[in-house]
Amino acid sequence: MVNNRHRSANRAKTPPLPVPSPSSLPGCLADHPLTAWMAGNGWAWHIHQIDTLVAARAGRDVLLTAPTGAGKTLAGFLPSLVDMYEMPPTDGSTLHTLYVSPLKALAVDVHRNLSRPVDAMGLPITHETRTGDTPQSKKQRQKRKPPHILLTTPESLALLLSHEEAPRTFAGLRHVVIDELHAVMHSKRGDLLSLGLARLTRLAPQARRIALSATLDGPETAAAYACREDATIVTAPAALRPKVRILIGRDRMPWSGHMARYALGDVYAELKEARLAIVFVNTRAQAELVFRELWDLNDDRLRIALHHGSLERDQRRRVEEAMASGGLDCVIATSSLDLGLDWAAVDLVVQIGAPKGASRLLQRIGRSNHRLDTPSRAILVPANRFEYLECMAACQAIDGQTLDGPAPRAGGLDVLAQHILGRGCMGPFEADDLFDEVRRAWPYRDLRREDFDGALHFMVNGGYALKTYDRYGRLETLDDGRYRVRDNRHRQRYAMNIGTIVEAPMLKVKIGKRTLGQIEDYFIQGLSAGDTFLFGGQVLRFEGLRDGAVQARRSTDGEAKIPSYAGGKLPLTTHLSTLVRHMLNRPGDWRRFPAPVAEWLHLQGERSALPSRDGLLVETFPRAGRHHLVAYGFEGRNAHHTLGFLLLRRMQRFALKPLGFVATDYAVAVWSLEPVDDADQLFAADLMVDDLQDWLEETPLLKRLFREVAVIAGLIDRQMPGARKTGKQVTFNADLIYDVLRRYEPDHILLKAARADAGGGLIDLERLQDMLVRIQGRIDHRRLDRVSPLAVPLLLEINRETIPRDEMGETVLADFERSLLEEAALDTVG
Repeated sequence: MVNNRHRSANRAKTPPLPVPSPSSLPGCLADHPLTAWMAGNGWAWHIHQIDTLVAARAGRDVLLTAPTGAGKTLAGFLPSLVDMYEMPPTDGSTLHTLYVSPLKALAVDVHRNLSRPVDAMGLPITHETRTGDTPQSKKQRQKRKPPHILLTTPESLALLLSHEEAPRTFAGLRHVVIDELHAVMHSKRGDLLSLGLARLTRLAPQARRIALSATLDGPETAAAYACREDATIVTAPAALRPKVRILIGRDRMPWSGHMARYALGDVYAELKEARLAIVFVNTRAQAELVFRELWDLNDDRLRIALHHGSLERDQRRRVEEAMASGGLDCVIATSSLDLGLDWAAVDLVVQIGAPKGASRLLQRIGRSNHRLDTPSRAILVPANRFEYLECMAACQAIDGQTLDGPAPRAGGLDVLAQHILGRGCMGPFEADDLFDEVRRAWPYRDLRREDFDGALHFMVNGGYALKTYDRYGRLETLDDGRYRVRDNRHRQRYAMNIGTIVEAPMLKVKIGKRTLGQIEDYFIQGLSAGDTFLFGGQVLRFEGLRDGAVQARRSTDGEAKIPSYAGGKLPLTTHLSTLVRHMLNRPGDWRRFPAPVAEWLHLQGERSALPSRDGLLVETFPRAGRHHLVAYGFEGRNAHHTLGFLLLRRMQRFALKPLGFVATDYAVAVWSLEPVDDADQLFAADLMVDDLQDWLEETPLLKRLFREVAVIAGLIDRQMPGARKTGKQVTFNADLIYDVLRRYEPDHILLKAARADAGGGLIDLERLQDMLVRIQGRIDHRRLDRVSPLAVPLLLEINRETIPRDEMGETVLADFERSLLEEAALDTVG
């Protein structure tokens, strides 16, 4: 049984949120059935909901920023519901309101919740979802007879806009509601959405936009992205600050590692005291391991479930439905449950591992409580000592109400190419008109004409190096100079391959004929028949590949190899990294730290130095016949990974004989046969100039980025009628084309797109460049005779990368850790 000890009577009482008095309600709401419905449920309109309604009825676009539990989704639909009550729909169906969310599951959830106010109005209003999961027969019927309210995703919207019927479908559109804006606006899905909004402005200029977002940094930028001129920004009252604490397990906190297994017994004790808890992790591999560990601890028979993006859709839906119906006590989830899906019973959020961003953490904490007058409750569980510092920084950011998020980025040229083809599917267009329209999409406001023409010509003939291949010409030029799709075959290819999410190559996992989900093929390539691995919370034994799928059977083995997913590692935000550096320079604050962490930092200050706020601490020391260099940049794993490759190249040129490196969110460690004497020269700003371009052209990373760009732009089809290309086929084709373009057309639009992508995300060049500029003249090079306290976790990471994860390997790791701690004089620290 679940012990429900957290009753509302025990929560702190706070003054109610301000609500308008009945006499001050707008006339359109005073006697509205929705007001009676609200009162019947014990609710009242909030001022931010009324402000959203008033601004929309005045003909202005609106951005509403509000914390979870503030009723922002109802606020987004309120102008539509009031409109349709005043002017009830006639028999002829016309799409009145379009709702766009980043998640299919969120569209389904909102559709279910919308039924209640719609039923309260007593009007024949139809509302339906349209996503990739919608049956084809229903999609065809929606084209002929659209509902009054349609709930969809950016990808399905793009597909709707590519239909020849699009001008008729959207002609009567009155409102566009954009939900969870903060989750998409800095991504390629956001680029696709922004281009769709620009197209809607042409087709339905009268439609008002209402964008909904969690509280974010820079609402003006968000309003410019989602809305047109003369937009109104409405801000809901802030919720009470959440009660967040850091859990330090009773067992010793590890020096390295990312799974936090040491604290899971303490986490389980917290779960027993909660009504319903969500345990968030940062990777799918973590989700599998944490689920398995908690299940083994589950003597109280808690109802625990697993939810991540590689599981089958039906399995994820069953978990979501069980949460909504009160059939679960705990769910272990990745970012698959970050957004929007609301369960009032959730009263605890646990974050396993450092959160990597304050805004991301607040989003996850927002899954709890769903009331503005009581604080949400969350627990952070650092996996190692560096992560404890990051968790402290996240708590400081939340206390200080300082948020973070990615910097604005230019729209992807690959997404632009996809959009141009979609526009050609709808009907003929003029290049000048489409260029003007595209520039009204916020990410493309500074788009150069030459890049637009490059994307257009790519769709016409594939570009100079590919124009002799007819299959790459998807648009044709008409006699009057306009463009349109060549034929229905290309229209079908567009519809089957639309979207911007390019998953790593995946293989289905099957037990007999039953499919459990998908796993990345590079992980399976490392398995031999008989090896075991964790998937779907089960230990499976690998039997082999059959018909392109992983064949497995259940195993009774207690230990298993753990699947690793390429997209799972979240980058540490600049905001949190800055807070961590500041924290390291305030020893007075260390009194609040656990004794082992505080002592670790004090010893570092005595034997070396602490990283400064704006400079770079570089330590060099000999060990085991090698020379080690550790640089504490705190710029995130991606930037440090790139820095590691560039340092190897420069050290090789300086005849230092580098052997390898390891990168974490906090530092990069390189080992070599010769010592580094001049760190200033090694980290000179021209590192990004002299070595970057050669490295980029040689590294497989740029090829990987090109593969993603090629898929998004339509150069390579993932889906074909009656078949789907395997990950190996896509990679092989992309690599061949990449080599051809590099040789014969190095300025091809898709190579430009791949290089632009290299500036952020996987390689994070911009962040690395900013760091190298900032540290010039501020490099503190400490030449040590042995490993420093701060470097111990880095050296442990080196061995974790190379030692097998079996029983013998764990023994070797334990022995190595013991000797390393003795060498650094840390064997008595925690």
